[in-house]
Amino acid sequence: MGGFSDRWWTSADGLRLYARDYPGADGDARLPVICIHGLTRNSKDFEDVAPGIAAAGRRVLVLDVRGRGRSDRDAVPGNYNVGTYAADVIALMDALGIARAAFVGTSMGGLITMTLTLIAPDRVAAGLLNDVGPELDPAGIARIAGYAGKAAAIGDWGEAAAYAERTNGAAFPGRPPTFWDAFARRVMRDEGGKPALDYDPAIASAVAPGAIPDMWPLFAAFSAGRVISLVRGGISDLITADIAARMQAAAPHLDLTAVPDVGHAPMLDEPEAVAAIGRFLAAAP
Repeated sequence: MGGFSDRWWTSADGLRLYARDYPGADGDARLPVICIHGLTRNSKDFEDVAPGIAAAGRRVLVLDVRGRGRSDRDAVPGNYNVGTYAADVIALMDALGIARAAFVGTSMGGLITMTLTLIAPDRVAAGLLNDVGPELDPAGIARIAGYAGKAAAIGDWGEAAAYAERTNGAAFPGRPPTFWDAFARRVMRDEGGKPALDYDPAIASAVAPGAIPDMWPLFAAFSAGRVISLVRGGISDLITADIAARMQAAAPHLDLTAVPDVGHAPMLDEPEAVAAIGRFLAAAP
């Protein structure tokens, strides 16, 4: 795991937010990369991915979106939405003097990235979406809603690993116990000697039942004039092969990669995903 520095910044509404800051290796200057995790995750999701990007010569910032990880929880659950999250990213970039960046967004992180291209298009030079797009299969939404924000009685790390497998086993079939132990330690924290989910349960309001908005205009804004990539799980229940094909039809320059035997969402350390990230970094400014 590569070394990183802790970075803190303040949101427009006064929350103290956190990011990991990985310095880029020596070489020609390139735009930094900002990595944004999914709904119930945090910056630990990129602990194996960010060092590789930094080794390729780019500074990497990995956020804890508000309500997750080391960032403050929000007393107003209605603020847990992609528009607010996008504003928080802009505040981070301003605090660090970053005018433009390339983005890697997993699930919700990809929605935040696309939103940024609509409200602050000059900030996003390139974007890689990890198993997310302008259309989401209702089956995947229902599965995520089934566990996000729900209380879980977890007594030790063995039970934490079992919980991780129970809620995500369909996405990573046949994985060994060591995989689920590592997975649990990314999505949970130690709280009084016991594992606890590392997010505010109120974030689940973002996946409350209801109509999914038409996000194709968002994708149009995202894809216009940018290097863009999509990595999808080969057995994803959120971004189906049909949705991915329609994304590529709408944006023929989209670099599309499917990671076999993985659902929602790839960890991005799979060989196919690593290769996709490499192509993305080579093409991005």
